[in-house]
Amino acid sequence: MISNIIEQDSYKELINSQIKDIIDYLLENNEEFAITANIEAMEFTPELPKNIKSQLSKFSLYILANYTYTTIEINDKNIMSFEAGFGSENFGSKVQLPLHSIFQIIIDDAILYLNPLATVDKFNSNPKEKSLNVFKNNPKNKNLIN
Repeated sequence: MISNIIEQDSYKELINSQIKDIIDYLLENNEEFAITANIEAMEFTPELPKNIKSQLSKFSLYILANYTYTTIEINDKNIMSFEAGFGSENFGSKVQLPLHSIFQIIIDDAILYLNPLATVDKFNSNPKEKSLNVFKNNPKNKNLIN
C-alpha cells in the first residue's frame, strides 16, 4: 500500500533532499519557477488577513519570479522561505514552508516535479495550529480563552 511508503519519515527526508536539489539547481541557473504547495503547512509573517487567506485553496500556486525569486532561501531544517504580495492590495508577507509540502514545481506551464507527500496530512499540518487546538480542547483551559 502506498501509504506504507509515503507516511514514513525516511521517505519524507528523501523527498526533502530531492526538492532541495531541484530548487538549488534552478537557483544556480537563474531559472524562475512556480510551485503549488499545501498551505496547511505554511506560516505567513505577518499573518495574512482573513479575507485574503480565506481565498487561498489548500494547494495554492506561488509564482517565484522577480523580487519574490530574489528572496528565496532554504535553511538547514529544509524550510523554504520567500517574500510575496497577496491580494489586490499586494499585502506583503514572508512565507515559510517545509520542502515536503511543495506539491509541484512548475516551469513554463510544465510540471518539472510532482510530490505526493504534500497530500499527507500527517506531515503537512501547521504545528502552531495543532498545538493551539490541543490547548483549546483541554476543558481546564476554557477559562483562559476569551
